Amino acid sequence: MDNSIFNKRNIRIAVVVITDIIMTALASGLAVLSRWDFSFANVPLKYLELWHRVLPIQIIITIVVYALFKMYRFVWRQISAGDVMEMVGPVVLAYALCVVAEVLIGIDAGYRMPISVIVINFLYQFIFVIGMRSALRFLGVIQNSINRSRLAPAERIMIIGAGDAANQLLREYQSSNKVAGRVCCLIDDNSVNHGKRLEGVPIIGGRDAIKDAVKKYEITQIIFAIPSASALQKKEILEICKDTGCQVKSLPGIYQLVNGEVSIEKIKDVDIADLLGREQAHLDTEMLDAFLRDKVILVTGGGGSIGSELCRQIAPYEPKQLIILDIYENNAYDIQQELIRKYRNTLNLAVEIASVRDKDKIDLIFEKYRPEIVIHAAAHKHVPLMETCPDEAIKNNIFGTYNVASAADRYGAQKFVLISTDKAVNPTNLMGASKRFCEMILNSFADSSTSFSAVRFGNVLGSNGSVVPLFKAQILAGGPVTITDKRITRFFMTGEEATQLVLTCGAMAKRNQIFVLDMGQPVKIIDMAENLIRLSGHEPYTEIEIIEIGLRPGEKLYEELLMQTGNLDKTENNKIFVEQQGVRSKEELENDLRILHKAIDDKVSNEECIALMKTLVPTYRSPVEINDRGRDAPDI
Repeated sequence: MDNSIFNKRNIRIAVVVITDIIMTALASGLAVLSRWDFSFANVPLKYLELWHRVLPIQIIITIVVYALFKMYRFVWRQISAGDVMEMVGPVVLAYALCVVAEVLIGIDAGYRMPISVIVINFLYQFIFVIGMRSALRFLGVIQNSINRSRLAPAERIMIIGAGDAANQLLREYQSSNKVAGRVCCLIDDNSVNHGKRLEGVPIIGGRDAIKDAVKKYEITQIIFAIPSASALQKKEILEICKDTGCQVKSLPGIYQLVNGEVSIEKIKDVDIADLLGREQAHLDTEMLDAFLRDKVILVTGGGGSIGSELCRQIAPYEPKQLIILDIYENNAYDIQQELIRKYRNTLNLAVEIASVRDKDKIDLIFEKYRPEIVIHAAAHKHVPLMETCPDEAIKNNIFGTYNVASAADRYGAQKFVLISTDKAVNPTNLMGASKRFCEMILNSFADSSTSFSAVRFGNVLGSNGSVVPLFKAQILAGGPVTITDKRITRFFMTGEEATQLVLTCGAMAKRNQIFVLDMGQPVKIIDMAENLIRLSGHEPYTEIEIIEIGLRPGEKLYEELLMQTGNLDKTENNKIFVEQQGVRSKEELENDLRILHKAIDDKVSNEECIALMKTLVPTYRSPVEINDRGRDAPDI
């Protein structure tokens, strides 16, 4: 940064100060001339002498008052109506002080300037000072329009919404010379606004006018700018937008507007989560504050998609210490640096690079930190990979969970929360079976002083290796988009919802419970692929092909969230339910673990490993057996 007195900022201020001096002198001189028919020859000599005596004082008072009230801090090329209102006060105050000085000088001279001159002077002063500053914005708008016209190709933009957020976006589009886009029209469901203009752009109608307006104005990009819209309202409008062939973008949410962060840079591609049409579960902040504040919290797998988001949401509650444990140092480093940048020295943060398979290292970590809350997110999760490497799923998921849970029991942790999955329900693959075994491990700690519970949810949108990033990459490459089966359905939730569920359930958990989120209706993957293609501004099957490649090993046509027990209880959160689990003896569990350990030591084949897991997890079935039940099911 240039700290010299000749830097650009100081030069700009000096130019504006000099301009104010010229405008003040010009206003004062024109006021005198206006009173006497714009002829100096007609001005009585005594008034010219009085004007010469008053003018220097008027200039000094004006500049001092403007400086004290920070009139030189405005960015003139982006001046708004609010800025103009803020300038009125200093202009009036400065001129009032000048009138006082003029009266005092007039008393000394034995006469005063005519009232008409004083009034006219004020009008000129106000018009020149405010007008000069406002003119710079309009000149900037014209210049930027010329510059943008040279940028090709320029987006033709429709904004959904005509409130404060849309207004701020419009102003930035008009003032920025770095964006090749023109806002052609606005859509607003409030009929009172129809036919009006916002920043010169017409508000042409409500959501029913979107498709016709796209054709009429040749729109290429739509921006959803209603941060306060509910999930259902947003879904209904985006359902219309996705069929227009335009690229669809959105502002993140109402908090951006509250924080004054509405800008072109904040606009993002519309996420498929916007089309779920379900209000996200919300945190009970008081309950979480009591749960997390001043606690030592360990998050295993803390560098992963869910683990890192958990750390982000835990940090604001000021835990006594937050420990991130992960075997992959790059992920752990990324979330560590992110939290350090955001919280600096206010967050007591520790990072441990270790594998949950390493029982001795896990014991050392528990002995060192004595965590009070353990959230176990470390796991292998990719179904096809675990079908070909079942021994790795057993070692990492099953024995890793047992190591961490046993340490939590021995070192007296208050609560242990396991991250489970809907694939653990009637599993058809080794990964799901391994997570179901993990749930069974917790059942064996019924006599522990530690409260053990699991949280079961569906697919997390946008997580590493999930279907949405794959689809987006395929669309960006021009296709084709590949799906395994056009009939396949999945439950989906956002990463924020998933972590909210984990923390809320951890706070309310007693023991031996599995928590399940009401995730609404399952989503057809084929619909998701088509919607993502349309939201990207393309037409499925014509511009971007969708290819069916067949179910992967161990893959279900549909997922379930509950075991077939009917043992489902409500909680105080209407989005969260509890499935009570039976108690399992420690001896039975340890015997099963010995069997698995021997199989791993003996390096049995993948087929033998899978067959063994089917004997240990009673609900584990082959994919064919489960999928046959769903093949004739009606489309959702």
